[in-house]
This record gives sequence, C-alpha cells and structure tokens, in this order.
Amino acid sequence: MRLLFIRHGDPDYEHDCLTDKGIREAQLLAQRMKKETMDHIYVSPMGRAQQTASFTLHATGKPAATMEWLQEFTPRIHRPDLPDQLSIPWDWRATDWMEKESFYDQNAWKADPILLEGNAPEVYDQVIHSFDALLESHGYAYNGKWYEVRCESHDTLVFFCHFGIQCVILSHLLHLPVMALLHGCIAAPTAVTELYSQEPLQGIATFRMTRYGDISHLEAGNEKPSDSGRFVECFSDDGRHQEAR
Repeated sequence: MRLLFIRHGDPDYEHDCLTDKGIREAQLLAQRMKKETMDHIYVSPMGRAQQTASFTLHATGKPAATMEWLQEFTPRIHRPDLPDQLSIPWDWRATDWMEKESFYDQNAWKADPILLEGNAPEVYDQVIHSFDALLESHGYAYNGKWYEVRCESHDTLVFFCHFGIQCVILSHLLHLPVMALLHGCIAAPTAVTELYSQEPLQGIATFRMTRYGDISHLEAGNEKPSDSGRFVECFSDDGRHQEAR
C-alpha cells in the first residue's frame, strides 16, 4: 500500500480558500497528479483543501470522498506566553515547549495539563481511530504496534489535507512524538509526502516514509514555494515573528 499526503495550497485562512498563488500551486500540482497512480482519494472538508483537490479531480476525472476527521488538527491551547488567548498547538515558543521532557515521548505528551485542557489528546485519538478504521477497510488492521495484513494491497491512497493533521498521522505511522513533528517539520503548500507499507514478515506491515514535502511540481513550474507556516529565518528578516503574535 502507498500513501500520499498533500497539503493544501497557499491559504487565505480568513476565508478558508486559496490565494491566487495557492491556485497556481494547485494547478501545477494537478498536472503532476495526472501522472500519478491514485486509487482512492480522500479530502478534508475545509475549503482550502477542497479547492486544492478540485483541480486534480477535474484534471483526472477521479472521484473523492470527504472525511471530516481530515480537517486541520482542531485543539486550541493557552500557551504559557499567551495565557489569555487560544493558539494552535504547534506555535509554542521553543523556549517553552522544549523544556517539557514529555513532549519527546510518543505517548507521555498526552498527560500535559495545557494539552489536556485543550482536549488535544482526545482529538488526536479520534483522528487516529478514524484513520486506522480506513486502513482496515483497505485490508490493513492496526494491532497496537504494526498492521496485520488481512488483504494485500498495492493501492495508492491520496489524502488532501493540512500540515497539522499530517503530523498527527505521521506520528502514528512512524511511532514518533507528535509535538516534535509539529515543531520540527514544515510541508510547504501543495507539498507531497509519500509512504509505502513494508511487509518483511508475512502478514505484518509497517510504513516507511520515502519522500517528505516534495515540491518538484512547483520547481518545474518556476513557482516559488510559499512560506506559509514558517517563521522568519533570521529575526531581523521581514515576515512572521512569533514574539509579535
């Protein structure tokens, strides 16, 4: 089995749609996806993911199913430096989140009081349960550590979704701490991440990531990747600064 996770194009978050740049990115992505094998396509219900997918679906004539659990990772937290407002879980200052040893553990992060208050562990478990139920419908049943192969498959499953939800699912598939992925990775808009199942022992499958955040379609179209989701490279640069939020 092959899995492709695709982040939406450059977003207009206020209106939950794509910017003009995001539309160009999605069009370039669609030309790339015309050459890809896509057996099953699943899309977040949010407008920016639906709009991104629409170009690929139009170009290929393929159908897609909308999955509510593919929407962006929804919990909101009270960050230590911003206790009076709600923030997304992956915008913590490094000087705060990196002090928490539990955030480097695949499961211990779920006991953090701030994340518990924001209902993050419960939402995380709901997403993973839904994802595993989908894989089981394709013949791969999660048993707590790996997947039992009940029906071998070479199908490609494609997910048009969001950065945060990708990190949630990747943390599960790769057995990595989700907080480290949320803060240590960034997939540019329309970036493609690829995983393959591997079955070295009959009936026992795990997943291995073969590409992360591939934007070759943007490079081929001379479209500079968006920095949506990133902070400035140097504090003196113009752009997004965490301290000013």
